[in-house]
Amino acid sequence: MTKLEINTVPPFYKGYATLVEGFDVIEAMQHSAKAMQETILSIPEELGEYRYETGKWSIKELLCHIMDAERIFAYRALRISRNDKTPLSGFDEQLYAPEANAHQRTLKEISEELKRLRDTSIDLYRSFTPDMLQRTGSANNTEISVVNIGYIIAGHESHHRNILLERYLKQ
Repeated sequence: MTKLEINTVPPFYKGYATLVEGFDVIEAMQHSAKAMQETILSIPEELGEYRYETGKWSIKELLCHIMDAERIFAYRALRISRNDKTPLSGFDEQLYAPEANAHQRTLKEISEELKRLRDTSIDLYRSFTPDMLQRTGSANNTEISVVNIGYIIAGHESHHRNILLERYLKQ
């Protein structure tokens, strides 16, 4: 059982991690995934390209952003867990989002991909030993642990689910 130690989370990510505080890292990933899947299933397909404001991502682009970020975070966790000491670069989500081919897919397809991705991230985290979870490395010029990356994955998704509910889907 892991426990989030918020004081070890880099400042930029603390807002994400606090959204899943109180859960074991695997439970946090399961909890956020379940909540997101329920939310996505409530969205009519015709709203997939909806933007709550000009210049903001569409719902589909937002969901693809979550997947892009999760893949990058999981890659970082893998590298660090394997004792790879190579500093890992950051990424610019603003450049990734338009390249995600989001509008050529249905919400159902994106939802299914998001679920499969989370399942594989959970599998990855289940494979880590307690020692691997505590390993740290450098990503985007920030020292971070494998366990905290898992909380960030779950919290990042929860953060964007809140944005979906508050800005895109508010009645």
